[in-house]
Amino acid sequence: MKRINYLYQTLLASVLLLSFSACKKQINDIEKVQETIELKASSASVALDENDLSKDIITFNWLPARPQSDDHMVSYTTKLDVVGNNFGPGTAIMNYEDDGVYKRSFTSEQLQNWANQKWGIPVNRPFTIEFRVVAQWEGGKTFEAPEVRTIRVNVTPIKTVVFEADKVFLGGSAINGINRIEMAKTLENLNQYAHVLNLQPGNLEIPVEHNGITNYIVSSDASDELKDGTTVPIKMRENVFSWKIETAGEYRVVVNMQKATATIYSPAKALTPRVVTWTGDGSVAQTTTVSELWMHGAINSWGTPIKMDCKVSLADPQILVYNGGRVGKAKFIVYGGTDNNKNLAYAFTAPVSGTGTAQELTLVLGTTTTLAGGTTSAQRNSYYTIPASTNVVVFDLRNNTILAEKR
Repeated sequence: MKRINYLYQTLLASVLLLSFSACKKQINDIEKVQETIELKASSASVALDENDLSKDIITFNWLPARPQSDDHMVSYTTKLDVVGNNFGPGTAIMNYEDDGVYKRSFTSEQLQNWANQKWGIPVNRPFTIEFRVVAQWEGGKTFEAPEVRTIRVNVTPIKTVVFEADKVFLGGSAINGINRIEMAKTLENLNQYAHVLNLQPGNLEIPVEHNGITNYIVSSDASDELKDGTTVPIKMRENVFSWKIETAGEYRVVVNMQKATATIYSPAKALTPRVVTWTGDGSVAQTTTVSELWMHGAINSWGTPIKMDCKVSLADPQILVYNGGRVGKAKFIVYGGTDNNKNLAYAFTAPVSGTGTAQELTLVLGTTTTLAGGTTSAQRNSYYTIPASTNVVVFDLRNNTILAEKR
């Protein structure tokens, strides 16, 4: 019996040895492919230009990937991120490149906004971005490994003055019966504070609390004269400072901590909402004070307009902020009814083309873009596509701009 077991064990070992030997003979090295992509940056380091924000500051160029049979289709995907994020889905700027396009450029404004708002880089701190291009194939009888190239560029940000603040207040004898009123951060810019209030003749102070210490905002020229409706540079100091208020009424105070500026509007320079006129059904003239907008177009299948529940900024009644998550192709109309007036209403849209025809454009996250408005057929048939992941859209109707952001 022992001999039979021994023979069985020997036979089993031989079979396993032969099997391993056969498997080993079947393993072949994967033939190395000749990759041809070469990726270059226009510069190894850049300093963002605050005087020409919309100009391309960095351009990446690459050579095409290796040629394949006509059965294979090659596509190029590019990603931009700050070093350390590893091109994560929440931080990478990804683009699917068009056929025959072998470059991608970025502006100073884009890099500055993404650094501050998307990548969480502290203000004024230099950073390093990395750009990646991936070529991959579909179709064909064989699997083709993708080609990947990555390059890094050092970036010096635009220098900005940011005052540290936990809270910003309004105070002084011009405020009747209240020692201090806390200012709120504006929805469109979290580094900006604003408040609208009634003042009487007296002094207006703007105290700032940080780490338990109170300082005061001061005009850079140390003048206490109110420059009504004019944005003035400011600084901080420990001693109390105030502006003279000579006329009673409703005032709007705006403090931008990032730009280090302040603007005070008296009743004589009061900001007013945007008012538009348009012709509705039956040639009935319509006048609308714009404090709300509705999405209309492919985004709602041209059916019932989508109320955006916009919030009006305390800094300017012509700035509307949308905090929803709807994305897609839309125009932004001033009328929310379901009747035909929704197709005739004044619309804020992409600008028409150079030849005056309707145009469809896509917003770029973090980039301020021109916002047009009107009632012509071409204008009402122009559209902007709100890109995926957008959760804030800022409409500046005074300066005719639109900004899509992910916060």
